[in-house]
Amino acid sequence: MELSDLHIFRTVAREGGIVRAARRLHRVPSNITTRIQQLEASIGVQLFTREHNRLLLSHSGERLLVYADRMLGLSDEAMKAIAGAAPSGVLRLGALESTAASRLPAILAAYHKAYPDVSVELMTGTNDALTSAVMDRRVEAAFVAEAPASKELAYEPLFRERLVIISATDHAPIRRPQDVDGDSVIAFPNGCYYRRVLQRWLGERRLPSVRVLELGSYHAIVACVASGTGIALAPESVLETVQHAAVARHSLPKVHSDVVTPLVWRVSGQSPALIALREVLAGQRARRPAGRR
Repeated sequence: MELSDLHIFRTVAREGGIVRAARRLHRVPSNITTRIQQLEASIGVQLFTREHNRLLLSHSGERLLVYADRMLGLSDEAMKAIAGAAPSGVLRLGALESTAASRLPAILAAYHKAYPDVSVELMTGTNDALTSAVMDRRVEAAFVAEAPASKELAYEPLFRERLVIISATDHAPIRRPQDVDGDSVIAFPNGCYYRRVLQRWLGERRLPSVRVLELGSYHAIVACVASGTGIALAPESVLETVQHAAVARHSLPKVHSDVVTPLVWRVSGQSPALIALREVLAGQRARRPAGRR
């Protein structure tokens, strides 16, 4: 099994077909077909199944793809390290929408200035979706809201966030869960760590009766809260980015309000581009005033 075989195999898997892979690799389709057949013969398993004119990975193919990503990544990392070249290529990152809105603009601007040959592709989602994306190698690292439990992932705490309950400005003060009885909760879909924090504060006894309106952006959530549709939980750093956020803020007990955003990545290896990002983060953290960490 050669690295070139794994590169062809991975390209076919990502493109979903021989013709598209051949176009990507600047080869003829018959050559790609032959190389895949030779690879299957050499390891004794079928790597693809065909369904509706599209090639899909078999169970064995899915397992091989994980190792192919790892081996090709390590090969690329080794070549760049030996050559002493600056990071280049694509860095696939994940981030909570709150982090993408309030924290990443300055970070990515500094990163792009320092490493202009790296193209960053950003995926947003809930804490759980992003953690799964890192595990599945769909992104190399992600800014999430909860330290991962898996030993396959490493993490580094980065930003301190303060969560507050927001309501319409004419809502009575909110100090206890009883103060929101009858209110709808506006939140991201299940898998959102901040939603779980709010649910813990509300308590299991109230959860069955809570009406939840699921939305996919903080701008939409804040707008609905301002109109009196319900209450929500949001980081204060996000509220500072939402212009004309006509909402009232209500404090939570510290055990619920104080959270830390970590960056998570796979233990099995880091690309030069990710190592460079961590260096940029370390530099910004060293320069940041203590009160804003």
